Amino acid sequence: MKGRINNKLGFIQIDPEVIALYAGTTAVECFGIVGMAAVNMKDGLVRLLKRESLTHGINVSVKENAISIDFHVIVSYGVSISTVADNLTDSVKYKVEEFTGMTVEKINIFVEGVRVID
Repeated sequence: MKGRINNKLGFIQIDPEVIALYAGTTAVECFGIVGMAAVNMKDGLVRLLKRESLTHGINVSVKENAISIDFHVIVSYGVSISTVADNLTDSVKYKVEEFTGMTVEKINIFVEGVRVID
């Protein structure tokens, strides 16, 4: 479902893919996040997504202008996962709400892997 905001001249409709791209770009800028992850359900393999396909690691749903976002991420080795997750949720919530004018109701983070960064 698409987000829809009514104003005095009509309405603004935002596709969830646009929200996913914005949220993903914000997320990969957060300290400790290596990138988004794609999980192959058949064999259980996790792969790091390239920047141009990072929305494949993000699921966005919009219900009555309340946004829920699921992130599948790979984190840096040696970082505090809870600190990274708190930073990601705070940054994404603030920036997506500012960008869309809608409320971010829920952010779920699935840590799919850890990578050593050189």
